[in-house]
Amino acid sequence: MVETVPLPDLPDPPEKKIFFLSGPLAERTRPLNDAPLRPDRAFVLCWLRAALRADENPALDVALALGARLGRPVFVYLGLSERTPYASDRLHTFQLESLRELLAALARRGLGAALHVERPGHRQRTLDPLCSQAAAIVLDEFPLGILRRWAGRLGERCDAAVLSVDTACVVPMEKVGKAHTRASSYRSATARLREERMARPWAGVPSGGAPFVPALPFEPVLAQELEGKALPALVAQCEIDHSVPPVPAIRGGTSAGEARWRAFLARGLARYAADRNDPLVDGVSRLSPWLHFGCLSPFQVAREAAAVGGAGAAKFLDELLIWRELAWSFCRFTAEPESISALPAWALRSLREHEPDPRPQPTLEQLSRARSGDPLWDACQRSLLRHGELHNNLRMTWGKALLGWTPDAATALLFLFELNHRYALDGRDPASVGGILWCLGQFDRPFSPERPVIGTVRPRPLESHAARLGVEAWAEKVGRPARSAPRAVAVIGAGLSGLLCARTLHDQGVDVRLFDKGRGPGGRLATRRAEGFAFDHGAQFFTVRDPRLGRLVESWRAQGLVAEWRPRLVEIALEESGRRVTPLQLEHPRWVAVPGMSALARHLADGLDLRAPVRVTRLERAGAQWRLWGEDADSPALELGLFDRVALALPPAQAAALLEPVPALAKTVAQVQLDPCLAVLAGFERPLELGFDAARIQGGPLSWVARNSSKPGRGPGEAWVLHAAPGWSRTFLEGTPEVQGPALLQAFAQVAGRALPAPSLVQVHRWRYAQAPAAPLGTACLFDPDTGLGACGDWCGTPRVEGAVLSGLALAGRFLES
Repeated sequence: MVETVPLPDLPDPPEKKIFFLSGPLAERTRPLNDAPLRPDRAFVLCWLRAALRADENPALDVALALGARLGRPVFVYLGLSERTPYASDRLHTFQLESLRELLAALARRGLGAALHVERPGHRQRTLDPLCSQAAAIVLDEFPLGILRRWAGRLGERCDAAVLSVDTACVVPMEKVGKAHTRASSYRSATARLREERMARPWAGVPSGGAPFVPALPFEPVLAQELEGKALPALVAQCEIDHSVPPVPAIRGGTSAGEARWRAFLARGLARYAADRNDPLVDGVSRLSPWLHFGCLSPFQVAREAAAVGGAGAAKFLDELLIWRELAWSFCRFTAEPESISALPAWALRSLREHEPDPRPQPTLEQLSRARSGDPLWDACQRSLLRHGELHNNLRMTWGKALLGWTPDAATALLFLFELNHRYALDGRDPASVGGILWCLGQFDRPFSPERPVIGTVRPRPLESHAARLGVEAWAEKVGRPARSAPRAVAVIGAGLSGLLCARTLHDQGVDVRLFDKGRGPGGRLATRRAEGFAFDHGAQFFTVRDPRLGRLVESWRAQGLVAEWRPRLVEIALEESGRRVTPLQLEHPRWVAVPGMSALARHLADGLDLRAPVRVTRLERAGAQWRLWGEDADSPALELGLFDRVALALPPAQAAALLEPVPALAKTVAQVQLDPCLAVLAGFERPLELGFDAARIQGGPLSWVARNSSKPGRGPGEAWVLHAAPGWSRTFLEGTPEVQGPALLQAFAQVAGRALPAPSLVQVHRWRYAQAPAAPLGTACLFDPDTGLGACGDWCGTPRVEGAVLSGLALAGRFLES
């Protein structure tokens, strides 16, 4: 209860913060700055970030207590940012489902609230204008990552009191006071505090009055935008990782968390001690997603488990109140809890001594896709990839395996955070960080005898765990798709967009068939070899400006699939007065596939059901599905199968023709026109020595020339690729190579500034649909949820190779929405 102490007269402006809280609230609250309360301002601001519940929420109660003492209403700000690391459709959907329920619950309590979702057109600053109107700012404590940093910055720049409140731990972190490194020491140090609080009912602060919402510096998301098909459409607008889909069986919100807890309380708690280590038995609570996002009160869970009693409840409470809260306090009182420096000195020393030990090193991409080659580990990763969760007993074995597959502990830690935080619904949580650190020696002791690679870190071999577990049964259980639909998807076009779309769906267990009219995958990601020369005659290189592509490229680099190309780049302007050459600095690294651009396409197509060369000629509605018709070398009328979803990863003119059954979608696609490009492939017997490796050209028939043999891994041979400008290509597109080739070689001599020797090889390639417009549709992909048809490509959002990748991933995300 709030103490009934009258608010004293305060100086104007106040010289210090003054607030009156009961013991249960005061022990959970810490100031983040030295600024005073501002009682002359309009409201108390409560920013809920990781405690998405309306009841038994200490942060909300602190805000209400302050509001009552200051005579000011409370306004609750809710926000969802694209900038949060590992943000994905999976995590965004769970949070938005939770926020939808929270908004309704706050309204029932008579509290005003507004939700801001960061996305294109909605990326303005939101907190600073609100803080400038607030008498005080209250937020929920979260001692990790970007939320920890944002809280610190808010405290630094606000001129009103900023208070952080522990909403997650039964024993308040501020009462613990330090980072314990062993469960035994934490257990004994907090025993009295825990006994005093474990069974104590939470006495909340009542809310009253009319809901208050100030003038908002943003357009709030309305309730109807979080319902039905509108919610996945909202998620699709956000620039996040669309390759990680929602898990339909795990819904966000307090009611879903309550239902899971009630089921476990009734059927699982009593047997928890006996069943908790067997992943083939549903013997664990699986509450961690709702505890992580604060949808479920840990005070309620502890209180009700304690009331049941028995061996099962005792073991469950040990996990909840010792191991979980040990990790939270460790993160709170450790400067960099997600750094390798957080490990104990003995573990760091032992692991570093064994860094020279040989070990296999699968790439992060292989691990992410559950392709390590170890059946048990891959099944564990598939559980995370498809279902967003992993049985805790297996997660320890899964995590320790990374020490034997990475060059050092720092890389193991980086990979573990990437794999856990990206896919697990309880990722990015202090408890899961604590579990990962345990895999590397934290909260543990040295073990003898010393072993290769792991030194004295506790061993937990995959083969030993596999011997006591039915791996095939476990793999079958977690290998099922997380959703019943779509069962079958056709992807038409095996260029970069289609490959990424198909591969993402395949990794989620969807039956995908990929069709392409060419002889193999790649589209413009093409390499041609002739007479000892190699030419990347389509896409020349790609850059990385979006971290969603960056993590893929880093893994491709580690595999030797791509390498950085550092050409001597110039711009050549052909003017009436002569030829002007300007050296250019590379703004972004240029990446190329090795040994040719088509190598990346072959890598992405590995394991996919690719039907080529097959031209899809018609889509026909068949009930709720689509029947595809096509042709190949043997048949002009080939039935290709029935599909729940169809992705058209094609140039817009070709896609529009197939979309005739859906006129509105066809009309949208037909608006986009791609420019053609004539490419000349020229091989010379000797180096040309032009003083540059690549040139952007202004004026004349050419727009780009590149010495293909200057790219990494291309081998000997003076191979040049010449790309004609769009206007020239349109004019001469239907000409013959005998005319096109000599004309563009003559233009190349003009670009070079001198006569050139006759090439020993000349070929011309016509790209009818080559260059996306500078201003494409402005959306990552197109999708009609009513028909299940979608389209993707670099002509949708960003006219670059990067845009093709992100568009394919975005369409896969729409197909996989719950």
